[in-house]
Amino acid sequence: MDTEEAATAAETPPAADGSRWFHGCWIAAIALLALFALAAHAVTEFEKSLDGDGQMEQPGRSGSAYQPLGPGATARYEDGLRVTVSRPEAHDDGTYSLTVTYKNGTDEDLALDGDSYSPPLDVRAGEASDEDHYAGYDVEWLNHARSTAALAQPLPEDDERAVPLRLKPSRKGIPVTVEVSTPTPGSRDTAHFQLTLG
Repeated sequence: MDTEEAATAAETPPAADGSRWFHGCWIAAIALLALFALAAHAVTEFEKSLDGDGQMEQPGRSGSAYQPLGPGATARYEDGLRVTVSRPEAHDDGTYSLTVTYKNGTDEDLALDGDSYSPPLDVRAGEASDEDHYAGYDVEWLNHARSTAALAQPLPEDDERAVPLRLKPSRKGIPVTVEVSTPTPGSRDTAHFQLTLG
């Protein structure tokens, strides 16, 4: 009797061995997927390092002069900076107000004021792709000094700043381009926003 029980036990493998094998396969599969995810992330970061942190990355329009962003859109840079230009708000005196909001998602304080060669923020009449920057109409930037003062101090990491713009077009309904050229230690793409005043 004891020999029959021993023979049956020898023929039937313990259930624990099968479940160990099954769990081991699952752990190996999860580890393999994690390894693939890490490799994909490393390749993406390597591509970004080749492009430079000043490149814009976003779906849809690129933000270039030939594919400008619209009002309310956000320019997203690879290093974490986000720049949004609000929709213009009309006032009874024929002026318009809007804001340019900078959100610093980089890992350091960010200088917004640029250098003397390229202004960090520019507003001009006409479409973004107008190369001669003259369209037969004009826009006056009424609070240029206040806007420039808002850009003077560095923007701390994980902080945001809204820069107010007050504009007066020479006539209602003209297109206006807002150009944002925030500096980096290397270079940063200029973000073009095109909107209509009126």
